[in-house]
Amino acid sequence: MAAEPIVERVNVPEAVPSPVGHTDVRTRRRLLLLAAIAIAPVLLSYVAYYFLPRDARINYGSLLATRPIAPITGTLMTGAPFSMADLRGRWLMLYASSGRCDAACAAALYATRQARTIQNAERDRVRRVWLVVDGVTPPADALAEQADLAVARVTPASIEGLPEGTARIYLIDPLGNYVLAWPVQPDIKAMAKDLARLLRASAIG
Repeated sequence: MAAEPIVERVNVPEAVPSPVGHTDVRTRRRLLLLAAIAIAPVLLSYVAYYFLPRDARINYGSLLATRPIAPITGTLMTGAPFSMADLRGRWLMLYASSGRCDAACAAALYATRQARTIQNAERDRVRRVWLVVDGVTPPADALAEQADLAVARVTPASIEGLPEGTARIYLIDPLGNYVLAWPVQPDIKAMAKDLARLLRASAIG
């Protein structure tokens, strides 16, 4: 009787799952976490300014209803075209008056300059804008003292949407919304505190 052939069993190792899939998941999670950390300050500041009760905050200036400023266009004193939309992304201190620039106008421009200067390193987040609403050319000496001021001639109709008229200095946020209105002859230190509080709390602009 013939002997049965001997069949050797060969142990084949089981396939080991590739770690690549797990690595991809970990990498994705890490990237999502980093993205969340990066945008959290922006989201928190947005929520604080647009959803928390405004009457719970202490401000020197008058709080305004949150609404976007209407499109305003005109011409800079240099002759270049001007558009408020081009200034989005920065906090704006806005004042409108005749080009004659009487005592109230001079006080308003001085106050905005000082309030911005007091912000020190943060002042570059703030732009100042003077809208001249008539055909009068501003005095040269008034302009010479306002090196960082954007001066644009606009039509009277273009500023009809200002919430409290031209007898105010307005603060516009980087998204183009009204935030505060100050008197044209303000307490400069109190005005600067309002501005500092907003800059400190906000990650935008």
